Amino acid sequence: MDRLWRSVGAKSQRDLWKRKVEQIAEEAQSLKESLDKYNLRNQKRAQEARERSELLGRANGEGAHVLRIFDDEAQARASVHSSSRMLEEASATGESILRKYAEQRDWLKSAQRKGLDVLNTMGLSNSVLKLIERRNRVDQSIKYAGMVLTVVIVVYLIWRWR
Repeated sequence: MDRLWRSVGAKSQRDLWKRKVEQIAEEAQSLKESLDKYNLRNQKRAQEARERSELLGRANGEGAHVLRIFDDEAQARASVHSSSRMLEEASATGESILRKYAEQRDWLKSAQRKGLDVLNTMGLSNSVLKLIERRNRVDQSIKYAGMVLTVVIVVYLIWRWR
């Protein structure tokens, strides 16, 4: 039908047929969805009828089946209890890990503070060492100047005395 409306010559006729084809396609889709819903409803009804007849069959004297149901429930309860215990253990492990991480964070912060204190002290020590070195150079200059001056004075006095 899609090819047919494209083959119509006049544009106004083509638009009209295009709309009609689209409406028919939408209606077909709607009918298909309705049919799917109807089939699903019938399947549910059939399933409910089978389950109802199965339950009625159990109620009419299948005692072993009832015991098996209780046994299955006991196993399920034990499984739930085991799962609960495992979850509690996992939660406790997670909490323990978080506590350890917090302790490590505190320890690392303390180490960082100490490192920064050492670096600050080293910075202060470096400036003090530089000051000492500069003073040592000045003292050496004064010492050599004094030695030279003493030699000059002694030579002058010896020269004058002679």
